[in-house]
Amino acid sequence: MGDTGSRPPQLRPGRALAHTPGASGSGSPHRSDSRSPQTPRGARRPDPDGRFGTTPPVPGRPTFLLGLLGFLGLPALLFALITWQVAAHGPLARADERLSHTLAHPDRVSEILADLGNVTVAVPLLAVVLGYVAWRARAAGRERWWLPSLAAAVLMAVVPALIVPLKELVARPGPPVMGPGTGTGTGFFPSGHTATAVIAYGGAALVLMPWLRSTGARRALLVGCLALNLGVAFGLIRRGYHWPLDVAASWCLCAVLLRSLWLLLSRNDRRPK
Repeated sequence: MGDTGSRPPQLRPGRALAHTPGASGSGSPHRSDSRSPQTPRGARRPDPDGRFGTTPPVPGRPTFLLGLLGFLGLPALLFALITWQVAAHGPLARADERLSHTLAHPDRVSEILADLGNVTVAVPLLAVVLGYVAWRARAAGRERWWLPSLAAAVLMAVVPALIVPLKELVARPGPPVMGPGTGTGTGFFPSGHTATAVIAYGGAALVLMPWLRSTGARRALLVGCLALNLGVAFGLIRRGYHWPLDVAASWCLCAVLLRSLWLLLSRNDRRPK
């Protein structure tokens, strides 16, 4: 009652203006008479999807889906485009044939590189790696030690189930005969040797990667895998066994398959051991 007048309110020593006692005299600040100054993280209500809507940043599903579709959808779209052009003998297929006539010059080196895509070469190597990884995982006490090796083996078995019907459906003639050992006919699209090499060497690299301790060893494994597949592609085209688009289509198809294997292995690694 003694402070009535036209003077500005006077600050009292030892107290901040924002934290003077409320009207009830309870000692709580004026700005938050009945709640704490800040809502704790654990007290926030989640949205219907179970995510805390007020916690920045919010991981949205569209970002994940766009990334997934970009990685899986782009190779699939390219594969569909190439298949359409080859089946219809469109401008891309005609340019592919002209390019093949320029690139094809068979020699012994190209034949050896092409042979790296043979089932008798690539699949035994994959089997050895899968057996080693399964042994390591079981020795380490992994709960699902068999899953990575089994998944890669199943993926390898899926390759002929996809490639053979596509060869019959498209029925693309082979390149001109480039020397002894080459043949004519149909069923050259997509390249089975390329698909065998990509899945065998790529699958082996994916299941073996977690067991390599150093970053240098992992990089060397990836570089070796890439070099093998590039060598097979070069050999097939240079030797005249396949048109370039036969190889490119197999790469696109196998990119989707290997990405699916990688997603499965990643989910398995995140499971509690």
